[in-house]
Amino acid sequence: MERLGVVGCGVMGAGIAEVGARGGCDVIVVDAVEEALDRARVRMAASVEKAVAAGKAAESADAILGRVTFTTDLSALADREIVIEAIREAVDDKVELVTRLDTVIPDSAIIATNTSSIPVARIAAASVRPERVLGTHFFNPVPVMPLVEVVASVQTDPDVADRTQAFCEDVLGKKVIRADDRSGFVVNAILVPYLLSAIRSLQNGVATREDIDEGMVAGCGMPMGPLRLCDMVGLDTMLLVSESLYAEHLEAAFAPPALLRRHVEAGLLGRKSGRGFYDYSDQQ
Repeated sequence: MERLGVVGCGVMGAGIAEVGARGGCDVIVVDAVEEALDRARVRMAASVEKAVAAGKAAESADAILGRVTFTTDLSALADREIVIEAIREAVDDKVELVTRLDTVIPDSAIIATNTSSIPVARIAAASVRPERVLGTHFFNPVPVMPLVEVVASVQTDPDVADRTQAFCEDVLGKKVIRADDRSGFVVNAILVPYLLSAIRSLQNGVATREDIDEGMVAGCGMPMGPLRLCDMVGLDTMLLVSESLYAEHLEAAFAPPALLRRHVEAGLLGRKSGRGFYDYSDQQ
């Protein structure tokens, strides 16, 4: 597969498009908002130039970026072999998008959802060809993090899962693990309770935010403290993921803490809003 479509060009979508272009794909990126496309162009150019300067890209930045087209027109995906959706983590939005993609892309094309917590079967059910829908859960930042979880639903054609795994490994240069179709898959089912526990510790006055983060970095060898990681992921995304996991598993460890809800309700979403558990206003 050499013709890749990406729908949604936030941090995740732009990252997926970048690794596709670096892998030699012809990439079309679609977003409904022109300003989002403009931000993605800038973000991707900076990331590619950094990779080239570090000797991590085999081609020039111009050659890589020249394979990427940005558009607001979903019908531009009509010749794609695989389309990866990376829109916000909301099942209704993803279902609507899959329904629209059915009317645009070829019957043979694969639809992959970059959901981090929603069971793939719920999204695939919206398609008239659910056998060609599966999950590809990338990790942030996509150009740096090596892993992709490939998630087949009960209706996914095994050949579609095998072809997608080969695409992620051979073209995108990723390490792939297969995960069952349950909310959170492998990584988030383990990671999210840990992050929520850190938020509860802050909420309950166990320690300061700095000491919680330093304890996990210096005491457990984590590359980043859990509260800073939540801010990087986005507290709104953390809340949506937590709600999805809790709805599926009904386990207290997945329930969103009140402090997380209060931050989201206040618009304190982490790095992207300039403030979350930490203040990033001087970094905007």
